[in-house]
Amino acid sequence: MDDLITAAEAATLLHLHVKRVQHLARTGQLPATRFGHKWLFSRSKLLATTPTGGDAGPHEGALEISARNRLRGRIASIVADGVMAEVRIQVGDQDIVSIITRSSAERLRLSVGDEVFAVVKSTEVMIAKAG
Repeated sequence: MDDLITAAEAATLLHLHVKRVQHLARTGQLPATRFGHKWLFSRSKLLATTPTGGDAGPHEGALEISARNRLRGRIASIVADGVMAEVRIQVGDQDIVSIITRSSAERLRLSVGDEVFAVVKSTEVMIAKAG
């Protein structure tokens, strides 16, 4: 018999809030069974399912953020030292470097070659021109 887990355990497994997991189950986007007032999830089915469900790609519908300055790229390198991690993202022929906590890099399961978004949050953007 498959290993059944609760909504809280499913939330931990998927790195989502428990309310989000319940919503995805209620709307049929996660495989789940209703047992009384609780949701039960098959661990193996969850591991084989994306959090958004369906045939969406890894970034379609999965990233909802108000920032408009998003640059899609691939991770070129990760250097983790102590509590911080330097993540170098290649965007076209340019590199963007982000310094994040090591725990954030681990939680996101970042690996070289992953497609990610660099989200730039700033109050101003300056422009420079040579010559």
